[in-house]
Amino acid sequence: MITLEPGQTSQLSPLVRRIIAPNPGVMTGPGTNTYLVGNDEVAVVDPGPDEPSHIEAILREGAGRIRWILVTHTHEDHSPAATPLARATGAQLRGVAAPDDFYQDLIFKPDVALSDEPLLQTREFSLRAVHTPGHACNHYCLLLEQEGMLFTGDHIMNGSTVVIIPPSGDMKDYLDSLEKLKSLPLRSLAPGHGELMPEPVAVVDGIIRHRLTREAKVARVLAEAGGTLDELVERAYDDVPRAMFPMAKYSLWAHLLKLGRDGRAVERDARWDATG
Repeated sequence: MITLEPGQTSQLSPLVRRIIAPNPGVMTGPGTNTYLVGNDEVAVVDPGPDEPSHIEAILREGAGRIRWILVTHTHEDHSPAATPLARATGAQLRGVAAPDDFYQDLIFKPDVALSDEPLLQTREFSLRAVHTPGHACNHYCLLLEQEGMLFTGDHIMNGSTVVIIPPSGDMKDYLDSLEKLKSLPLRSLAPGHGELMPEPVAVVDGIIRHRLTREAKVARVLAEAGGTLDELVERAYDDVPRAMFPMAKYSLWAHLLKLGRDGRAVERDARWDATG
């Protein structure tokens, strides 16, 4: 497999090119994937961080043909480049404005809000928006109907588990949104981080199994002895590196909130216990 440097373009299909942003890290993998869809007129999906070299790479590849900028969600590694890119191109911004909670790009203001319906139709391609709350309440995937390629943002990542951060993130919504994807005519997944993923239904089923297995473990350790988030993460996530515990605590919190709504857990004074 050829490893691309940030700023280089890879042709993924007749309609889709990818540029990787120069923001590699524990949570972003090789960096945020920015996708350019179309040849005559171009839609940019997830322009990424407000990094001048990355914006220049997008402009260079778009070559005066960028008409739309689409944002799957407004976390800081996906949308901040949207506003300066729109200023440079006059392109229309589409997405959903951020809730005022953790790690959000509060500057992003769409010209057109996304909704669960056909989003964008050109002579070359059509994109359909699919509301997929869970990672964030304003998260949308985008389906390129001609190729069955789903731009998943952070709903599905290649090589990493998605972190669910309440209150915008919600574990039940996340699982429900995964099930929703299985009804779509998918041929590949184009994640916000990592490589294209074939066999989409198998990928989705694997994520659901992983999440339900983790939920069962959280419920089990909670039944053995309750505790605070700091105490429970030690036992419920003892199979992940300790360096990941700060992020794991968010997903643990999301699991506990779901268990609470299911009547299987209760929180009092920052301590969680099993019910019954």
